[in-house]
Parts: sequence; structure tokens; C-alpha cells
Amino acid sequence: MKLNLSRRSFIGAAAALVPAAALAGCNGTSSDDGSSSDQGGASSDKTLQVVCTNESYKALFDMFTEDKGMPVEFVSMSSGDVLSKLRAEGGTPSADLWFGGGIDSFMAAAADGLLEAVDFPDADRFAEGFKSPDNYWFSKGVTVVGFIANDDLLKEVGASSPAAWTDLVKTEYKDEIVMSSPAVSGTNYAAVAAILQTMGETDGWKYLEELNANIPFYTKRGSDPATRVSQGEIAVGITYLDRTLDDLLTDGIHTIQPTDGMPYMPDGVAAFKGAANVDGAKEFIEWLFSSGENLKELAAIDKKNTIKLCIPSLEGVELDFDEKALMKEDISQFGEIRDAVLEKWDQMTSGKEVQEGSK
Repeated sequence: MKLNLSRRSFIGAAAALVPAAALAGCNGTSSDDGSSSDQGGASSDKTLQVVCTNESYKALFDMFTEDKGMPVEFVSMSSGDVLSKLRAEGGTPSADLWFGGGIDSFMAAAADGLLEAVDFPDADRFAEGFKSPDNYWFSKGVTVVGFIANDDLLKEVGASSPAAWTDLVKTEYKDEIVMSSPAVSGTNYAAVAAILQTMGETDGWKYLEELNANIPFYTKRGSDPATRVSQGEIAVGITYLDRTLDDLLTDGIHTIQPTDGMPYMPDGVAAFKGAANVDGAKEFIEWLFSSGENLKELAAIDKKNTIKLCIPSLEGVELDFDEKALMKEDISQFGEIRDAVLEKWDQMTSGKEVQEGSK
């Protein structure tokens, strides 16, 4: 696929699609206890250009505009596509702020020298592993991976509901499983990387080859498997697990926390090095992570409370799953091994289609 690298192709459509409100004002931000802490006025009249994972963040961007007086425009794109485009732009990024997506892409971008360090006092609040040592990226939460199943379709093919990752390679699930491509979706890159770490490289790749045999095609975005399962297109989806799936969970559609562990992937936030409004991106990052109220609003928008894993001192937010159910992962390796893992993945799945959205 040829990338269109013009600035308007990347951001311009955002103004017509989903611009954040350009509201005047400078109200400061709130600390965890709700008190006001003035962080100064808007540092720039420039518009903050953001690439993010979905349009639901408009409410958060509007809060930033109201507090800091800086307009925001944004466009939605998967983390793998952002990394590819960022590399192709060669140091002249067409956006300022990267908001959301698998941390593996952020790690790879930092290693390539494409991100700007952002230093601020509350950066010390992050738990180990949930920000880069040099403050090139920060985690705004964690995406947890499990399954979604359609009981009616499983009944039609004579299969039971899977309880564990080891179940998915059984012949009864032949052509009844879908997942998004880990080359594009940080969610399923997390699943692949975690399986390789948990099972070991040799056994892990053997397992993934058996799993691939049961998957008729892959999808592009992490939301696609759950949508296809809920629409009755396929029986089992490998998916993120959070409350955004609640509307899909009608009779016979249910999520599953694998008994042999849930892979997880931190969601990243970073400023692009060389961006036109890098100061605005840095101001947004400090504004977000220095305020308990802003972080609680983020948790509400994301419909998950996993920011608590990243910033354990955050009050008013609690995990809704047992942390012990997560797979044992070394997140620090995810960026380093990404290219090699995806190259082998591409060879293993060669010939299988990667589809856009649901049919």
C-alpha cells in the first residue's frame, strides 16, 4: 500500500470529521483530591494535531481546550499504521501527539529517534514498566486480551465454549476463530508476544502455527473480531476485554477470561519529535497525567480502569479483574522483538487475507 504523506491527507480530514471544540479559557487542572492547581495558560495559539485510536476521546480533548485554550483536531488510526507512516515521514511528522495504541509501536518509534522526551514532576508516579525510562512514552492504561464467543454458532458446529488458549487449537474450532493482524493491531501483537514469552519461542511458534490453521482470515483493527462474533459471522474472536463490549453482549454472546492467562499491552501516549506543535503535545501530556480528575475522565471514556496499573497511587479508580490473571510478560522486550516477530508471523500466515472491518 502506498502511503500518502501530505499533511492534509493525515490530519485535514479531521476538521470535517471530528474536530474537538475550540473553547477559550484557562482554568488550570485538578489534583487527585479535586483541588485546583493552576498550570498556567495556553502556551500556544497553534492547533494541537492528534492521531488517536478512536473518536471517543473528543470529550477529553475538549476538556483540554477549555482548560488551556488550545484547539485540538484529531484523526483515528491504528498503532501499526501510525508507526509505518511516522517512519515514512522521515522526521517531519504531520501530527503532534500520539494518543493510544500498543506500546510496542511506541517503543519501536522511540528506538528510531522519532519521539520527544516529556519531563514533568508527576512522571515519577508511574509504576515500573509503564513509561519509558527517558520519558519518551507513557501508558494511559492497559489493554487486556481474551475471547468473545457466539454460543449459537458454537452449537451449530458442535463445539463447546473455549476456556483457555490451549483450547483454540482443537480441531472443533477449524475456521471458527478470528483475530486481528498483529502487524496492525497492538492488541493482538500483545497476544502473540505474550504467548511466545510464556510458552517459549519453539513451543510458542508451534502453538501459533496450530492456531493459524483454525483461523480462516485476519482482520485489521482490534475491534473487528468482537463485531464479527456479535453479528454471527464467526464463532470465536480473540479480542480486548473491557466495558466497550457491553453493548455486544446479548443473549448467547459472552466474553471469556482465559484460564491460562490474559495477555496485556500498555496503551501509549507520546509527543512526536520535530512536530509543528511539539510544545502543545508536551503540555497535553503533563495536563493529563498531573490530574486525577483528568485521568478519571480518561478511564470513563476508555471504559476500563487499567490506568490504576500504570499509576497505582491514583485514587477513585479500582481494577475490575484480578491482576494475578494476567500473563507474566516482559513488556520491555516488546518493541525490540517486534520486527522479527512480525516478519516470522508474515511468513507463517502467508496467503491469508487481512480484511477491513466486518462484511
